[in-house]
Amino acid sequence: MQVQKLFNVMSVASFVMSGGLVAGSVILYTRIPALTKYYMSELTLEMTKVVTNMVPGKIDEVMPELPITTGPAVPFKLP
Repeated sequence: MQVQKLFNVMSVASFVMSGGLVAGSVILYTRIPALTKYYMSELTLEMTKVVTNMVPGKIDEVMPELPITTGPAVPFKLP
């Protein structure tokens, strides 16, 4: 009789675990699009902030110094 009770408890525990796994899988599967959209928007916002902060420094590095004086006009010939 003791073994039968143990098997019954084990079968109920197995059923509960299987049901929980199925329910969790269904919930996760239905929420994947919303989670993906949320994390993509967060990633886009963060990357926009990073690039916005980087751009002014990179432009200053690349821009040459403006000349203070200019030379004479360059002559050109008309054909």
